[in-house]
Amino acid sequence: MSQYVYGKNVVSSMLKDRREILTLYLLEGRKDIETVSLAKSQNIRIKYVSKAELDRLVSGNHQGYVAEVREYKTYTIEEITDSIPEGKLPLIVALDSLQDPHNLGAILRTMSCVGGDGVIIEKNRSVSLNGTVAKVSVGAIDKVKVAQVTNLAQTLRKLKDMGYWVIGTDVNQAQDYRRIRYDMPVVLVIGAEGTGMRRLIGETCDLKVKLPMEGDIGSLNASVACGILLYQIYSRRFPL
Repeated sequence: MSQYVYGKNVVSSMLKDRREILTLYLLEGRKDIETVSLAKSQNIRIKYVSKAELDRLVSGNHQGYVAEVREYKTYTIEEITDSIPEGKLPLIVALDSLQDPHNLGAILRTMSCVGGDGVIIEKNRSVSLNGTVAKVSVGAIDKVKVAQVTNLAQTLRKLKDMGYWVIGTDVNQAQDYRRIRYDMPVVLVIGAEGTGMRRLIGETCDLKVKLPMEGDIGSLNASVACGILLYQIYSRRFPL
């Protein structure tokens, strides 16, 4: 099966990384010598089409660039954990029922920036890897391994048996995120937009952390909260 990804930066990143592209669709009249040259050097089929045709292929802001690619690969938990270099403190993010592809793309991008090892999503409760995720991630979708699991709670218990500490984000019975040292293998659990972690997932956590809030808003976007926590982990592990 194939799917479509879009956006100039996404397509450019894929070409530079020599990721397989089945067909590259460009807006007719588009003059982009670098992109065309890279595509031709990799024997990628190029089709110049109308804006209406590009709009039919994808629903997002394609900027005149759409690439048909094979379905994004997902990994097993073992493939993620086995790929972590010896001596490195593992860092995995687990997403509990996250629905917004923009959030998933942003989380993948941040995970790539902090050297994270993998992201876990659920097959039936979470957004899957798609063109919007690819565009927002700006190439990180090809660099950060993603596992799709059928039962997140069971997966978290499995990781706990492997020596990981499961740290969930919550507002109740949670401590300030700055109090934790994070000097152990970590699975950071981010809950769904608006509802947070499910009760069963919360019961699986070894620790719960919260972000202090001033003012009347009371919550952060899921990917923003995840980014703050990931960089707190990074700063703890690599202090100046």
